[in-house]
Amino acid sequence: MDRPLDILIVGGGFSGLSAAIALCRRGHRVDLVEIDGEWTTYGAGISIGGATLRALKTLGVLDRFLEQGFAGDGTELRTPDDRVIAALPTPRIAGPDVPGNAAVMRPVLARILAEAALAAGVSARLGCTFTALDSTDGGVEAQFTDGTRGRYDLVIGADGLRSAVRALLFPDSVQPRYNGQGVWRAVLPRPDHVTGTILWVGDDLKVGVNPVSRDEIYLFVNENRAVNERIDAAEFLPRLRGLLDAFPAQDVRAIRDALSPDSHIIFRPIEGMLLPRPWHVGPVVLIGDAVHATTPHLASGAGIGIEDAIVLAEELDKVPGVGAASVETALTAFEERRWDRCRMVVENSGRLGEIEVQHGDKAEHAALMRESFLALAGEI
Repeated sequence: MDRPLDILIVGGGFSGLSAAIALCRRGHRVDLVEIDGEWTTYGAGISIGGATLRALKTLGVLDRFLEQGFAGDGTELRTPDDRVIAALPTPRIAGPDVPGNAAVMRPVLARILAEAALAAGVSARLGCTFTALDSTDGGVEAQFTDGTRGRYDLVIGADGLRSAVRALLFPDSVQPRYNGQGVWRAVLPRPDHVTGTILWVGDDLKVGVNPVSRDEIYLFVNENRAVNERIDAAEFLPRLRGLLDAFPAQDVRAIRDALSPDSHIIFRPIEGMLLPRPWHVGPVVLIGDAVHATTPHLASGAGIGIEDAIVLAEELDKVPGVGAASVETALTAFEERRWDRCRMVVENSGRLGEIEVQHGDKAEHAALMRESFLALAGEI
C-alpha cells in the first residue's frame, strides 16, 4: 500500500491481536474492539508446534514466549499401558536453537500478544463491539455499541468460532459441527522427566501431557461422547479421575492421583468448521477461528490463525496504490495463500478425531499426524 490504512479488528483473541501487531508495525492505523470488558482468556494450556513458534518469531514475541512458556523436542504416542506406538518428528522450524514443540497457558500467551499489540500502537476498546458495518465509497462505516462511529478502509473479523462478522457476511454459511468428542483440560505440577509431549491413545480416550512452564504441565483428555451435553462443574474432578482409571501407564496414574480442586479443570465439547471461499465481502475479511476453526488434534488452531495475520499484512504490503481495488487484490491473494494450508489442518485434524471416535487404525492415526506435522513445516 502507498499509504497507511484505517483498519478495524473485531475480536481481541490470538488472531486479532496478531493482526494488530503485524499491521501496526507496518504503519497502519488500527482500532480493535473486544466485546469482553475484562479481556479474559479461559485458563487452560495450549500446545503449539514449530510452525506456530516460527509465527511468533515473525511477530517478534518468541523470546517472551520462551521465557514464560515451555519448549522441548519430540512427541511420543503410546498405548494405555505405556508401549511406544510412534515417535513423531518435531522439526526446529523456528531456528536451530528453538525446540520444535511447545506449550503455554492461554492467559500467558494472550498477555504477551496484548502487550505487544499495545506497544505497537493499537487503539483497543474493551466491552465494545460493532452494531453495523455499512459499505461506503471505498470503505466501511462502522457503528459501535458505545454509540460511536468510524470509517475504515478494511475490517477484519477475528471474533472466533461464533463470529458475528461471519454471520453478517454469510448468514447461510456452514456452522460449527460437534465431532463426537469432548476435551478435558487441567494443570498440574511438572515431573522433571516430562520435557515434551506424550500421548496415550486408548479406545475411547486419548490422554496427553505437555509442559507449559518450568513448573507445570498441561493435561488434556479427549473423550468420545456420542451426545454433546453439559457437565456440571461439581462433577469435573471425579469424572476426570474416573476416566484416567482406564490407563495403567505409571505417569497417567501419577497424574490421576495428583488431580485436585486446584487443578483448574475445564471441559469443552470439540467443534470445528471450515468456511468455503470467499472469506471476504468487499473490504471485510475473516481470519482465524471465524473462518477455519479446527479441532485440537494437531495443536495448530491458534497457529494458523496467527499465520493468517502475518500473511494478510504481507499481502497488503505487496499491492501498489490505494483504495478499494488494492484492498480487494490483497484480500484475494491472502485467501489464495491460506486456503490449502488451513484446509489441510482442519480436514486432517478432523480425520484424527474420526479415527478416535470410530476406534480406527492407530497406525493411520500416527501416520496422519506425522504427515501433517511435516506439511506444517513448509512455508506459509
